[in-house]
Amino acid sequence: MSTLALLGGLGTTTTIWRAQLEAIPDALVFDLPGHGAEPVPDGPLTIESIGASLLEQLPERFSFCGVSMGGMVGMWIAANAPERLERLVLACTGAKLGERADYDARAELVRHEGVGVVVEGARDRWFTPTFREAPEARVIIDELATMSAEGYAACCEAVGAFDFRRELHRIGTPTLVIFGAEDPVTPPDVRETLAGGIPDVRVVEIANAAHLANVEQPQAFTDHLRSAA
Repeated sequence: MSTLALLGGLGTTTTIWRAQLEAIPDALVFDLPGHGAEPVPDGPLTIESIGASLLEQLPERFSFCGVSMGGMVGMWIAANAPERLERLVLACTGAKLGERADYDARAELVRHEGVGVVVEGARDRWFTPTFREAPEARVIIDELATMSAEGYAACCEAVGAFDFRRELHRIGTPTLVIFGAEDPVTPPDVRETLAGGIPDVRVVEIANAAHLANVEQPQAFTDHLRSAA
């Protein structure tokens, strides 16, 4: 595999890639705007604007793995900069996730009450019940609780506005799609749309994993990631 870029999901930082970086130490890891060390955006965000900014920081040829919102960015890159992308891994994501009104309402709630208001819901979505109190899960949840409200809210709105269902046919890059078997964020219709819309696609499911499958089942996830090479 060429240089591998990793991008996580809404409310997470590069911490979620610890296990993958142990196995692939030369991978490049990025945070979403307003997440981790990235500055809070000074205006509205879109998946397109995040993807365009990321392209400016990446080498001429690279492979890409994105989880959740990061996967949405990967779809946009694959369709709009195909000459630069060698391999694509889309994990625990969809061409459209949920309803825009729900994401907009969550963003507004966070702006008024802080990110703490979404912590418990995130815990339930991100991890299976048996893993939610694991040290690896607690570290990620603790990071979410201290995240910038505006950074989270702006990215939340970008997720809600994204609908790539009619654009999936533009993805010509060989693509591996990974789902967590117990991920409530990617119900069957989301999975079928993604798997059926990308021309050159392979789909795998990881048992005993919810939305952050790379954290909950790091060995299985990393093995699949390597198989995409």
